[in-house]
Amino acid sequence: MQLSAEAILKTLSKVQDPDLKKDLVTLGMIQKIKIEGNKVSFNVVLTTPACPLKEVIKNNCLEELENDFGKEVEWDIFMTSQVTTVRDAAPVLPNVKNIIAIASGKGGVGKSTTSVNLAVALAELGAKVGLIDADISGPSVPTMFNVEGEQPSVKKVGDKNVIVPITQYGVKLMSIGFLTPADSAVVWRGPMASSALRQFISDVEWGELDYLLIDLPPGTSDIHLTMVQTVPVTGAVIVTTPQKIALADANKGLSMFRQPQINVPVLGVVENMAYFTPEELPDNKYYLFGKEGGKRLAEKYGVPLLGEIPIVQSIRESGDTGYPAVMKNGLTKDAYMNLAETIARQIAIRNASESKTEVVEIKA
Repeated sequence: MQLSAEAILKTLSKVQDPDLKKDLVTLGMIQKIKIEGNKVSFNVVLTTPACPLKEVIKNNCLEELENDFGKEVEWDIFMTSQVTTVRDAAPVLPNVKNIIAIASGKGGVGKSTTSVNLAVALAELGAKVGLIDADISGPSVPTMFNVEGEQPSVKKVGDKNVIVPITQYGVKLMSIGFLTPADSAVVWRGPMASSALRQFISDVEWGELDYLLIDLPPGTSDIHLTMVQTVPVTGAVIVTTPQKIALADANKGLSMFRQPQINVPVLGVVENMAYFTPEELPDNKYYLFGKEGGKRLAEKYGVPLLGEIPIVQSIRESGDTGYPAVMKNGLTKDAYMNLAETIARQIAIRNASESKTEVVEIKA
């Protein structure tokens, strides 16, 4: 077959994105084809830098090209990425592509630990990430990122004062813990907490982000309603542990996002503390809190089980020392990196298959 851009595109139209179930050419993922004699280069633009299937896609391209053009042609395939979004240019967070709510039905299931490690994992995979600690009465992000005592700066942009978020481990951060003394209790009524969240969203200089994670307080509260009334949320991730009482509360958290007047897509369920694995016996699993509760919850609502995170002592130690577990090689790093890749894939699938989320208007 004669080498030409048209012929190359025809060949590559036989290669499908495994998640989106459409060919790469139709999806606009093949760009910058350059032909110089028997050397050809082009870009494959993936939907996220966290794509775990990049080598599969690259090898599938190479196989089809060699089938049609022979092995005499030298192919340079560059795997790049452009995170997808369904958000329009909006007055609030105009340069943030995806807003992800991290929620749980009850406290103590490791939602903040999951949020922190997910944010760092996405940043390590090459994404631009921000994290809002929306648990106003129990902020934990400053401790878990080892930035206790730090305060964000304020700068003037036009006529408005904006807060510059603190950056740590490649993640932009905002928390009420940066604005109040560490030992002071934040005793606020719902409207005050909601006002703080609105400020964290609209009065902070977030800049360009692929993913802005919002670590919500446990349960369903004013904070949750404020979030969906302030910005269109791309999707929600539900964190639970396997035992019955946690699952009962996670049911409520998940069903809240599915209420017709809210209608935020649920990306899936994370089962935290899924099993205990001693570090000296990495192949052993002990199901202390029951088994596969998160899987049953996911199946009940027809959403993916995004990951199972083990109980390992280093996760607790990492939270206390402010050095997230995902930054240390081992079992927990693998679990969180796999979780980040899976969630990034689900966001890309959601953006390709579902309509954009609207800001919620709830009449009193």
